[in-house]
Amino acid sequence: MKLIARLRPIQTCTALREIIGPLQSRSFQPDFVPRDPNANPIRYKYPAAYDPYGPRPPPSDKIVQLAERIAALAPEERRQIGPLLREILRHPTLKQISVEGMDLGAMGGAGGGPAKAEEKKVEKTAFDVKLEKFDAAAKIKVIKEVRSFTSLGLKEAKELVEKAPAILKQGVTKEEANEIIEKIKAVGGVAVME
Repeated sequence: MKLIARLRPIQTCTALREIIGPLQSRSFQPDFVPRDPNANPIRYKYPAAYDPYGPRPPPSDKIVQLAERIAALAPEERRQIGPLLREILRHPTLKQISVEGMDLGAMGGAGGGPAKAEEKKVEKTAFDVKLEKFDAAAKIKVIKEVRSFTSLGLKEAKELVEKAPAILKQGVTKEEANEIIEKIKAVGGVAVME
């Protein structure tokens, strides 16, 4: 009885598979032609000036005559056209963007050279404390002191002290840096502020 109950689901699956075919089948497309590996890709030619709105109609005769009259004006008179048109058409004037305090890098900006000479001296607010050297006898005390103001473990602090000169702490205030230097000096080390 149990054997028959087990065979029935298997027979059902077999019958179903005959009706609908295998469930996991790969059907290849007969019309698919693989790409020729030696063929070059198609190069499309775009116009030199791409206009997403399509070709524009040619300017009217009135506009062409106006352009010719403007071109015939003296350079001083041509310079006056822009501000006058802005005023008549009520276009907003473009204001200069201040680049003071910005690092323009290789661009340099409009006045890259002279601006560097006039640059204000900015007072440094973040300092690094560097351990220059220490007495061999005071090595353990220096390691303990380094651990007290850093979050380093014993092994990391020992490695840091042994590879002196090394930076102990970065980006601290001037007061905090002076405190650290005094503590290191008190235990027999020499630290400097950078």
